Amino acid sequence: MGRLFGTDGIRGEANRYPMNSAVAFSVGQAVTYILKKSSHKPRLIIGKDTRISGYMLESSIEAGITSMGGVPYLVGVLPTPGIAFITQSMRADAGIVISASHNPYEDNGIKIFSGSGFKLSDEQEETIENLILEGKLPDMVPPAREMGRAYRLNDVLGRYIVFLKNTFPRELSMENMKIVIDAANGATYKVAPETFFELGADIDVIHNNPNGLNINDNCGSQHTHDLKKRVVEKKAAIGLAFDGDGDRLIAIDEKGCEITGDQILMICAKTLKDEGRLKNDLLVSTIMSNLGLMIACKKYNFRHHASKVGDRYVLEDMLTLGAAIGGEESGHMIFLDYHTTGDGIVTAMQLIASMIKTGKPLSELAKIMDVYPQKVINVAVKSKPEISSVPQLVDVIREVEKELGDGGRVLVRYSGTQNVCRVMVEGPSDELTEKHCKQIAEVLQRLLG
Repeated sequence: MGRLFGTDGIRGEANRYPMNSAVAFSVGQAVTYILKKSSHKPRLIIGKDTRISGYMLESSIEAGITSMGGVPYLVGVLPTPGIAFITQSMRADAGIVISASHNPYEDNGIKIFSGSGFKLSDEQEETIENLILEGKLPDMVPPAREMGRAYRLNDVLGRYIVFLKNTFPRELSMENMKIVIDAANGATYKVAPETFFELGADIDVIHNNPNGLNINDNCGSQHTHDLKKRVVEKKAAIGLAFDGDGDRLIAIDEKGCEITGDQILMICAKTLKDEGRLKNDLLVSTIMSNLGLMIACKKYNFRHHASKVGDRYVLEDMLTLGAAIGGEESGHMIFLDYHTTGDGIVTAMQLIASMIKTGKPLSELAKIMDVYPQKVINVAVKSKPEISSVPQLVDVIREVEKELGDGGRVLVRYSGTQNVCRVMVEGPSDELTEKHCKQIAEVLQRLLG
C-alpha cells in the first residue's frame, strides 16, 4: 500500500484503491478516533459534489464515523467552501469533503477541514494516514452502546447563501446586471444561481444539470468555450465559470475573453488598496503566477510574495505574513476577510463589486496587468536530482534567462505527485517563448527522461 494523502487530500480513480469504500470507511474511523481525545462524541460534517461515486464514499465515511462513536451530519451536495463554512458555523469538530475538484467524474477525493474551517496540516494528515495504514483501527472501536448515529441536515443551502450574500457590499446592487453562470454540472449548480438571483442579477445558467457523470465535462473553469459564446450572445456584463467543487473561478469579460486568476487577483487587490484595506500592502500568489502580475505589483506599490504551488501553501504564507488576499493563476483565490478557504462564489462577489465600484467593464479592469505569453512543457523523468546538480541543465537555463533578460522568466520544477518535471517559460512573444521552452525541455528529456 502506498501513501494516501497527496497535495490536496486523498485522490484517485473511484472504486479503486485508495478511492474505495474500505479506505473511506477507515478515514471516517481515523478522524473520529483522533477527535475523541478532545470531544466525547465528535460531530463531523460530510458533504460532496455531484459525482456518482459520492454516494458510495459518503455512506462509507458515515459508517466509519458512527462505528467509532462519532456523529456525522450529512449535508449532501455543497461546494467545498460551503462545507468549510458549515463546519465552522455549527462548531463541529471537523468537515469532510468528497470531491476531486476539476477532475473528470471517474476520479474522486477526500479532503478534511478542522473545526475552525481550515484544511488540516501535513502533520495531522500524516497521523490519520498512519492510523489507517497500520491496520489497528478495528481494535479501537467502542462497544455497541457507544456507537454514533447519523443525521441529515436539510437547511444548509439557505445558510450558505446568506453567508455568501453577506460578502457582497450592502451599499452596492447587482440589479439588472446580466450574468452568465457555468456551474460545471458540479457542486455550485443550485447555490450559485440562487445567490446571484437573490442579489437582483439577471442570470442565465449553463451546465447546471448534473447526472453523476457530466461534472467538468467540457464545461466549467477548465473549458470556457460555451460560456464565452453565451456571454457574447446574451450581451452579458460577465461570465462566471466554477469548477466541480466550487472553490475556483475563471471569469469571462463582456467581449468573450477569458480573465485569468492572476488578473482577478490584481483587480481585487487594487480595489482593496484604493480603500485602504489591502492588509500590509501584500498580495500572495504562487511561483507559477504570470510575470505580468509581479510587474503590476511593482507598478501599484504592492508587496508581492510567491509561495509554493498549492492553495494550502498560499494560505500558510498568507497567515504567516499577514495578507488578506492570495491565490493561484488557476482561479483558486482566498479572501481571508471573508472565508478560511478558496471560494469561487466569494471571489465572484469581490470581482463584481470592483466592477460596480469603478464603473468600468471587466475588459477595461483586466488591463491592470499585461499577461505575458507562457509555455509549459511536462517532461516525464526517471529520477529527480536537484536541478542545480545537473550542469548541462543549469547551463541551458542560464542561456535562456540571459537571452530573455527582464522580458521573461524561466521556472523548472518537479511535480509533487508525478514523475514529471515542468518547464515553464514566459517571454515577450509566443514564438520566442515556445522556442526557449522546447530548448530546455529537449535537454531535460535527454538527461533525465
